[in-house]
Amino acid sequence: MEENKCEEIDNEVVIDNAAEPEVVENAGEDENPEDDKDRQLTELTEKLAEFQDRYLRLSAEFDNYRKRTIKERYELIKTAGEDILSDLLPVIDDFDRAMSVMSSSDSIDAIIEGTNLIYNKFKSILGNRGLTEINPVGADFNADIHEAIAKIKGTEEQTGKIIDVTQKGYSLNDKIIRHPKVVIGE
Repeated sequence: MEENKCEEIDNEVVIDNAAEPEVVENAGEDENPEDDKDRQLTELTEKLAEFQDRYLRLSAEFDNYRKRTIKERYELIKTAGEDILSDLLPVIDDFDRAMSVMSSSDSIDAIIEGTNLIYNKFKSILGNRGLTEINPVGADFNADIHEAIAKIKGTEEQTGKIIDVTQKGYSLNDKIIRHPKVVIGE
């Protein structure tokens, strides 16, 4: 520790404490404790106001998001079938042409052939959209996939198998949208 240097200047003693930090006693005694509490209260009030503002803004933003998604969902549902219907318009045009030809044509074979072409075009459009026919004739009955409407006597080999389909079933992208109605052998 260094020694303090003392000098006498005009009968006053000056001590040089360069090596030691000056300790200030009674720091903060000049401030009133109530002023400190008021300052803290003011700071806390400002923070509360800031958090309330953030909350209101976030709440409004979420409400706008919710309204926007509801509107988008409504629009999506409203126009969900638009693309498939526009694909089916040529089939309707083909049916219109076939109907006008049927009234003036004498050839049944031409009418049958034209109708088969339209039917195949229609099935092709639906198939391209993921619709597939469920054809369970000869398969084992599965209650999860098939709807049994009748049981008939059959051969030993037909027991528990599907003998006939009274209404076709369909699946859309591997999800059954209509179960086939079947007749089971017993």
